[in-house]
Amino acid sequence: MTRNYIYLGDRLTDPLLIKQPCTAVLQPNGKCTRGKTGTMLVEFANGRLVNVIGRLLRKVK
Repeated sequence: MTRNYIYLGDRLTDPLLIKQPCTAVLQPNGKCTRGKTGTMLVEFANGRLVNVIGRLLRKVK
């Protein structure tokens, strides 16, 4: 099961990443890789791995 999101970004975000689809990087147990501060590790379509703020992600249905 893949977890797909749209990253909304903020004013400090690289303009190439704003409103781009991304996929969550999963741990071996199948859960998303989350940080203690609310960040989440995602992979964009170009293969770039980025730690982003989880509040700025919107799930794609």
